[in-house]
Amino acid sequence: MECLFCAVVAGEAATYLVMEDEGAVAFLDHRPLFPGHVLVVPRPHVATLTDLAAAEVGPFFLSVQRMTAAVERGMAAAGSLVLANNRISQSVPHLHVHVIPRNPGDGLRGFLWPRTRYRDEGEAAGIAARIRSALT
Repeated sequence: MECLFCAVVAGEAATYLVMEDEGAVAFLDHRPLFPGHVLVVPRPHVATLTDLAAAEVGPFFLSVQRMTAAVERGMAAAGSLVLANNRISQSVPHLHVHVIPRNPGDGLRGFLWPRTRYRDEGEAAGIAARIRSALT
């Protein structure tokens, strides 16, 4: 298969399977940020979250929610980081959600972003309006 995650879903690629249900499969990331870092993928091949059928979004994220609780409990973590990339920094072009156990002082700082501020209230209002208009 061309898609590595489709091969995992089909049972044709070696991985450490953690969970599977009707709509999703979860397995350990082969290059974890921390032990217990899990990837949750939908069974159908879709590249990004925006490609996932509306009827599949809820069931998929229920699987992500279930896996998040299991990672936190199983790894005795104080919390978790749950994230998905869409195209940029997406190493495998199959939607996948990272569930990463977190603890105070774990050293994960500045991992995703340099935080900034809006230039002024006008810039913030303009950006909010652009996003609102894109909802239609």
